[in-house]
Amino acid sequence: MPITAPWNFLMQRRALCLGASLLMMGCASTRPPLAAPTAGISTAAPFSAASALAVHSADATFANHRFRDGTTLPEVRIHYATAGTPRRDATGAVTNAVLLLHWTGSSGEVLRSKPFADALFAPGKPLDAAKYFLIFPDSIGHGRSSKPSDGLRARFPAYGYQDMVELQHRVVTETLGIPRLHAIVGLSMGGMNAWLWSELYPDSVQAVMPIVSLPARISGRNLLWRRFVSHQIRNDPEWSGGEYTNPPRGWLEAFPVFRMLLDGVPHLQATLPDVPAADAFVQEAIAQAARFDANDILYALESSADYDPEPALGAIKAKVFALNFTDDEFNPVSLGTLEQLMPRVKRGRFVLQQGHEASFGHFTQAHPEQWAEHVAAFMAYAGEPPQTAVPSESP
Repeated sequence: MPITAPWNFLMQRRALCLGASLLMMGCASTRPPLAAPTAGISTAAPFSAASALAVHSADATFANHRFRDGTTLPEVRIHYATAGTPRRDATGAVTNAVLLLHWTGSSGEVLRSKPFADALFAPGKPLDAAKYFLIFPDSIGHGRSSKPSDGLRARFPAYGYQDMVELQHRVVTETLGIPRLHAIVGLSMGGMNAWLWSELYPDSVQAVMPIVSLPARISGRNLLWRRFVSHQIRNDPEWSGGEYTNPPRGWLEAFPVFRMLLDGVPHLQATLPDVPAADAFVQEAIAQAARFDANDILYALESSADYDPEPALGAIKAKVFALNFTDDEFNPVSLGTLEQLMPRVKRGRFVLQQGHEASFGHFTQAHPEQWAEHVAAFMAYAGEPPQTAVPSESP
């Protein structure tokens, strides 16, 4: 049964909900203990961090892959990494696979950084690598997977989220030979990918946890900022149709707005008290933007255009545990989207975690110590993987 309640009722009951079970009926708003900002992934560097988890890395290649825009590439490369050991049932099927999906402009490596390894994958943590077989793909257009900056630039296929999910599915089922995932945990873009997985491949996953994402097409302010960044890049003469040699100024000037929306209002209010602090934030954001390829970001932002899971929510078979943050400016809780739509999901639950000065709005996703308890609740909801035979060395 979904965890839902009218917003004003939730706010009245919030104090009663704190400290109670995360899955208590009618208690969809929680606030974690205050925590110091995580070292390694700060608001100043939201898209990169060094891996701290021992993994096996590889590339899956797919010949003559056809994208939904009709373009075919002779070869598509999807980089991925795995951690842990697959366990199999009596039929030989892997039963403990968990797919981890990253956010826009990032990669699977960020999800293997020390904050994530410590909060989620260490012994006794919710996704203990000794218990689960963890899969970290770099989605198309990101990381070490095929992307515009590899050379095709603006001639790269205009991929969408459905292309992204299809290629993830091919890695899991064709390359790794896993017909059914025990769970998916996805953040932001990865959360939207998780929603699509549950609809496009309903028999391929037991449970999904979309974090800081909504089960509705991107519209309103979320759409406007994406279009603003796209227009700043495409209408900049320095973009040169994608054939630039230096980062286009349109991208550099647009990114501070992107960064501002990533963070939470309470946190910005606490950390930017005057003009020098605000100017430093802007300059830091511009310096950060210069380290990213404008075509890659452009394609990644525009790839969300085909995302619209709302019509098929009633057909989802998987257990769904959605987590959003009340200070997330990308997905404002004032819209009441989860309250309106989650009742359509037969086995859906959701939590709205309260933002505060020590949280980071949408980018609280990069501080897993602030929400790891919800992952534990999700995995309890997903249930234990089926009893397995002896562990196997490879999938």
